[in-house]
Amino acid sequence: MQFDEFFSVVRERLGSDKGDDNSKKKTDIPAGLLFKCPRCRSVTFIEEFNQNGKVCPNCNYHSRLTARERLKITADDGSFREFDRKMISKNPIDFPGYDAKQKELREKTGLNDAVLTGRAKIHHEDVVLIVMDSNYMMASMGSVVGERITRAIEYATEKKLPVVAFTASGGARMQEGIVSLMQMAKTSGAVARHNEAGGLYISVMTDPTTGGVTASFASLGDIIIAEPKVLIGFAGRRVIEGTIKQKLPDDFQSAEFMLENGFVDMIVERNKMRRVLAHLIRLHRTPEIKEVESDE
Repeated sequence: MQFDEFFSVVRERLGSDKGDDNSKKKTDIPAGLLFKCPRCRSVTFIEEFNQNGKVCPNCNYHSRLTARERLKITADDGSFREFDRKMISKNPIDFPGYDAKQKELREKTGLNDAVLTGRAKIHHEDVVLIVMDSNYMMASMGSVVGERITRAIEYATEKKLPVVAFTASGGARMQEGIVSLMQMAKTSGAVARHNEAGGLYISVMTDPTTGGVTASFASLGDIIIAEPKVLIGFAGRRVIEGTIKQKLPDDFQSAEFMLENGFVDMIVERNKMRRVLAHLIRLHRTPEIKEVESDE
């Protein structure tokens, strides 16, 4: 929709005066009424944008979701039971301002750290969910993020449940130094033990999935899914181009590039994700997992 046409509709919805053109041009647009797509620059009413799962109806741009928003469109209503709710990060290397920053983000986001983990159902299928939230320090992986993810996977291994992880991260959390880097090995080890026990692990990469998260548990899924056009990678484009002294393709590190080169197995749009996940879980369900469904 073009701007002139769009704002004509806006004025009509707001019930603006039908006076001269000047009065129409001066119509104030209330804050929070519109969403302007950062990719195609088209404008949509925020209500319609939210109803569409925060996906641009014009170019299919998939906007970032909070962890709670992701849970709402993924898990069956009322089925999510959170793990390790009260676990919070300390300041292992006494990084200046880290404690104050954490406190501020806990108040702002309502989260205790950058990931939610718990048991839930997706279309009545029992599953352990891991959902990262980029609003909390860009979902960087510190000690609590790594510990929550590890515990969730270990719980799934013990209960013979599948794991679905929604990843979105800028990488390791520098404020925790080497402790943050250790989480790569710890989460990867938990995934390996889950795999050895015969458990299903589905990794869903959302925007962005980068750094140490990509280099660890996010890339170890039995099935790796991505949302359309999301950023997936380890180092940034400029770093890589500077290192190899070559120009990279325009779509480098996009989900489509990763699919073409075998890094992900499929690209799934947001409005189909829940149905696809449930179908994959059913296909890989074992008798042992089925028994757990009635064990609440």
